[in-house]
Amino acid sequence: MTPYPFSAVVGMADLKLALLLNAVSPAVGGVLVRGEKGTAKSTVVRALAALLPGLDVAQGCRFSCDPAAPDPECPDGPHAPGSVETRAARLVELPVGASEDRLTGSLDLERALTEGVRAYEPGLLAAAHRGVLYVDEVNLLHDHLVDLLLDAAAMGRSFVEREGVSVRHAARFLLVGTMNPEEGELRPQLLDRFGLTVEVAATRDPEERAEVVRRRLAFEADPSGFAVAYAAEEAALGVRIAEARALLPSVVLGDEALKAITAICAGFDVDGLRADLVTARAALALAAWHGRGDVTEDDVRQAVRLALPHRRRRDPFDAPGLDEQRLEELLEENSFEPEPEPDPDPSGGSEPPAPSDVPPQGEGGGEAGEGGGQGQGAAPQPSHAGQAFRPRLLTVDGVGEGAPGRRSKARGRAGRVTGARTEGQGPLHLSATLRAAAPHQRERGRSGPGLVLTGADVRRAVREGREGNLVLFVVDASGSMAARKRMGAVKTAVLSLLLDAYQRRDKVGLVTFRGTGADLALPPTSSVEAGARRLERLPVGGRTPLAAGLLKAADVLRAERLRDPSRRPLLVLVTDGRATHGPDPKTLAPALAGVPAVVVDCETGPVRLGLAADLAVSLQAELIPLDGLGSLASVVRDRRASRGERRAS
Repeated sequence: MTPYPFSAVVGMADLKLALLLNAVSPAVGGVLVRGEKGTAKSTVVRALAALLPGLDVAQGCRFSCDPAAPDPECPDGPHAPGSVETRAARLVELPVGASEDRLTGSLDLERALTEGVRAYEPGLLAAAHRGVLYVDEVNLLHDHLVDLLLDAAAMGRSFVEREGVSVRHAARFLLVGTMNPEEGELRPQLLDRFGLTVEVAATRDPEERAEVVRRRLAFEADPSGFAVAYAAEEAALGVRIAEARALLPSVVLGDEALKAITAICAGFDVDGLRADLVTARAALALAAWHGRGDVTEDDVRQAVRLALPHRRRRDPFDAPGLDEQRLEELLEENSFEPEPEPDPDPSGGSEPPAPSDVPPQGEGGGEAGEGGGQGQGAAPQPSHAGQAFRPRLLTVDGVGEGAPGRRSKARGRAGRVTGARTEGQGPLHLSATLRAAAPHQRERGRSGPGLVLTGADVRRAVREGREGNLVLFVVDASGSMAARKRMGAVKTAVLSLLLDAYQRRDKVGLVTFRGTGADLALPPTSSVEAGARRLERLPVGGRTPLAAGLLKAADVLRAERLRDPSRRPLLVLVTDGRATHGPDPKTLAPALAGVPAVVVDCETGPVRLGLAADLAVSLQAELIPLDGLGSLASVVRDRRASRGERRAS
């Protein structure tokens, strides 16, 4: 299929520049593209491969060894001197549902079983060596694949140790990922591996949007003809990339420029030194891209804007982006270029600084935009969340089959192998298959080195790992000081669980009830940013429609069960059991039958009616007193741990 030309993409200057800088210097470390759906993120990334210069590789090498410096551990080596072939750079796509064997490679089962030969079949990491590894929806990548990807990105090599195969090969690639933040966040370890990050959004300019549609329709009508129309621009970009690559080794990063970079990284309080290295490499690539032999202040400014936004976040609740005013202050304090001559004409004045080449998209003006930029000048919040804590592991009883996560026990494609079965689908359990076939070889007349197999010999691997769950809070937000205190404590617990969910791939939702009805304050989500924004302000006051809260919870869980039937829920109801509006809440217990639940009793005072306890009996839920609300997540985890679930910190 003809790819959409890179030069035909309208706008998106930041994204195109970040990709081109990595094409000039793969050492920059790749690009993470964050943005809403339908913004052509994947189109731009796939178009990059056509611009990359061709590669000289050792002839016949499946691992793309550089003939000038072949990998001494290459499984296809040693390579004969002078055996060189040239091919295009590869863009290898890693599907989020890929298996571990598909990523790293595995034993060639066909040859092993039919010829008795232990041969290695390369995976996607081998195919991506010296090219581009692209992961669409990288935030949805399964944890076991993320771990392998992190190892390869850190060491530049892939290690395969399984099924009697021990293989090591080079795996240095340009990592490019795209994601929609609404679908969940990225693990911090993988986030830090991306050299640059870019926020993209669809333009709001009608003329520019019209041009995007016009070009796309023209491409769909005649892909080849459309590509020919931009062939000259594509060729010019390819030549410029090659020239910048050739210039890059001679570009000078002066001591003053280096000190400015390190001072800026320290000023933004980023963790570790990877930010300093990436910013320096990006500044060098920028200078080479513009044909300069020295790094300038503009190069540093641009590099910082691309390299630091995803590294300055102290936790996932922080909004992405940089404080532009703080950046300019740090650049001024650490300026390494001579001051411009003053304007001799007092009436002319000096021109104001040019607007930023990389406008901070979605930041709301630096620090003022953090936390979603909501509520400026509004009335004080009725309740505030405290400092988020790290809760202990919450699990749901039994073994599920939900989406891969890091919480409750589950069976599926991911996880460790715990046994073998003769039925169903799934990866082959090699050793169990061989053991089943071995006793029958003589009676089957085996004559060669391979094995004679039948369908009855095949064994499938049974894997046990972890799944993500849905924790739905249903909270009384009626008007009283006690309710406000409850809301503050519950916000703290929910924010803590959101942070925990970010790491364990859970979903967390929040239903509040007050006045005459119930509201879904936080739809079930894995997005930490969206959750923090929704929880920032929750209204408090009015009567107590407890039944409406339970009904809303049942509706939410029913919808989520249809959307994701394998994700198991846990309901946490925070109430004193009083219902001053609507029907008796106990009559709605059948609507929540079978849902694991916890009732947190908020009733206080010397006289207690025990309404929450009665409700807990109706829901077949465990009752927790108000005193445990401050550590609500820990209370729930203790409950699950008491049933024999393994603890984890």
